[in-house]
Amino acid sequence: MRAWALSLALLIMAGCGTQPVIHPQLARPQAPIDPKTLAKRLEAMQPGWPAARRIDCGHLKCVALTFDDGPGPYTGKLLDLLRARNMRATFFVLGEMVAADRGGHLVRRIVAEGHELGNHSWSHPPLTGLPDERLRFQLRHTNELVERVTGVRMRVMRPPYGATNHRVVAEARREGLAQILWSVDTLDWRDPVPAIVARRASKAKAGAIVLMHDVHRTTVQAVPTLLDVLEKRGCTPVTISELYGRTPVPGRTYMGG
Repeated sequence: MRAWALSLALLIMAGCGTQPVIHPQLARPQAPIDPKTLAKRLEAMQPGWPAARRIDCGHLKCVALTFDDGPGPYTGKLLDLLRARNMRATFFVLGEMVAADRGGHLVRRIVAEGHELGNHSWSHPPLTGLPDERLRFQLRHTNELVERVTGVRMRVMRPPYGATNHRVVAEARREGLAQILWSVDTLDWRDPVPAIVARRASKAKAGAIVLMHDVHRTTVQAVPTLLDVLEKRGCTPVTISELYGRTPVPGRTYMGG
């Protein structure tokens, strides 16, 4: 859901890194996670992660906030905003952006603060046009890199541009991934105005999945207003797994309400 070339140029200009993207097999070894820290983190997690909390979306007005294409230069600020309000979201990350996040600080923080990570491919191509081998690479290598950096295995994915077919679904199933689309599109990549983004996102009803991008500064700026509106309406921002009350089923497609 973005203009690929423009977004890439903006990311480079914004300081996401002038270093070339490094293939995971060629990347420098990541600093190991302290075993005791990892053990405590995993102990608090549901089977398959993310971290559990008592949320019953059968009785609450839950809305799943999702952010694509990161981690990027504004992800840290977004995490600050969510932590201050004790809110959680799902981050659909790109493998190449995780590789560019030296030390994996952002993706580790996403996990540590109870958010959910999802696979958004390695480099954001339309998956439907790829041969089987390249399609497999896009999902598998992103999964492997994130697991190596964070110690957790992603269970959900979002196909770039929402482009999917039976081959994409089948590959997602093989990788243990459920396919997550959306019911509310903020079009934040096209209309980078915080007030517009917040207004579109705040139209979400209970059960909705909201699509946004944490690589846009204006989207992060829209989040405080969005959270205020959702709170006034009695809505609770949740992760994808919390919205459905369980880890979504691999190979199944979820679109929200």
